Amino acid sequence: MFSITVKDILEATGGVLLSGNEEVRIKDVCIDSRLIKEGDLFVPLEGENVDGHRFIESAMEKGAATLTSQHTGIVISEKPYIYVSNVLKAHQDIAKYVRSHLKLPVIGVTGSVGKTTTREMIATALSGNLNTYQTEKNYNSQIGVPICIDRITRDHKAAVLEMGISLEGQMDILSDIVKPDVCVVTVIGVAHMEYLKSRENIRAEKLAITNHMNPDGLVLLNGDDEMLAELRGTMNEKVRFYGTAEWCDYRAENIEERNYKFYYDFVCGDIRIPVELNALGVHNVGNSLAGLAISHYMGLDLKKAAGGYKDFKGLRQNLISVPGKYTIIDDTYNASPDSMKASIDVLADLKSEGKKIAVLGDMFELGENTEQFHYEVGKHLATKNIDELVVVGEYSQQYVKAVEESDCQTKCYSFKDNGEVTLYLMSVMAPEDIVLIKGSNGMNLKDVVTNMQG
Repeated sequence: MFSITVKDILEATGGVLLSGNEEVRIKDVCIDSRLIKEGDLFVPLEGENVDGHRFIESAMEKGAATLTSQHTGIVISEKPYIYVSNVLKAHQDIAKYVRSHLKLPVIGVTGSVGKTTTREMIATALSGNLNTYQTEKNYNSQIGVPICIDRITRDHKAAVLEMGISLEGQMDILSDIVKPDVCVVTVIGVAHMEYLKSRENIRAEKLAITNHMNPDGLVLLNGDDEMLAELRGTMNEKVRFYGTAEWCDYRAENIEERNYKFYYDFVCGDIRIPVELNALGVHNVGNSLAGLAISHYMGLDLKKAAGGYKDFKGLRQNLISVPGKYTIIDDTYNASPDSMKASIDVLADLKSEGKKIAVLGDMFELGENTEQFHYEVGKHLATKNIDELVVVGEYSQQYVKAVEESDCQTKCYSFKDNGEVTLYLMSVMAPEDIVLIKGSNGMNLKDVVTNMQG
């Protein structure tokens, strides 16, 4: 965090200082009293189950200052208590203040599928030339994005921020906080259909990332996504497309897969750069193009940008070899119908002398057609060369239904919990076998991966 004082926070939020000194300097922000450090500003958010105000006293044993919407009079404390009418809004206003003082390009990334990997790949490409900050953990929400902005320092020369939403109007709020110089939209899928009702509504909400962008900035869209490709020639902003189609401004040609890596040529006009990408799944070739496209747009050394992809390692689709036991594709970070199908394709395409097993859990926030979306994933799996389907969860039974109604040879197994899944896999898998493990975060399938490595 660059230098900011309590006085700056008062200016940013319109808050009232109830105690302490306005010259106190803040080093970081913290929303969890258990993790607070010396120099932190405590942000006591009010959640559905827990009100952070309950922990102000314990937080201030280490913290430098706190926001509050429940203390309205003079507070007897040497440390600053800052009254604001709405803690979440104040949290966001502080980030806006920080953002207004940042003199570096900020890239915002959104989409129904692939935004995390695309964000990681953009940061990897830019890091070949610049000290680049990127979103930490899963901080891509109205709470998380402000934390990330607050953690950008004067030493950083670029920032890549993931921006996730589930409700209408949320992207406009995030765009106003981030004010991106470059806006990237990956794919328009059906994630959050429960709240946004249609893919057209999802697209409109995702494109709200441009609402508060730099008017001289760039909008970068995935030309391989049909709903984004439809926008060619329809937007007022400076728009460029990346993908594998011949008409894309930034594209991949001569794509080959060898030894769990992809090799391709990055092409833009007369420029042609060979790329070695350490990632599973041909869809990640498309994700990696975004990083190279932005590097080109920013005038950076493309060979240095591409060089980072040789050893790329992201949160998704990590290949884990457990010596003498089995191989795991860990894709437990999250799930949607599109990402499920992509991961199934990755498993099916891998060369292996052993069995291929897909462990799939429920997908969340899909609305009234939830069962149908799960069934369609099962239909997709039934067209692939997968030996076993292992499921856990209520809606996951639709995967099984679809497979059993097909004429494929995939064997299906259902379990009550992750513990049973783990025990089954460890008892039947051989060293040459590969298992894909994937489901929404709330299914906690990461526990299966962790226990299988133990």
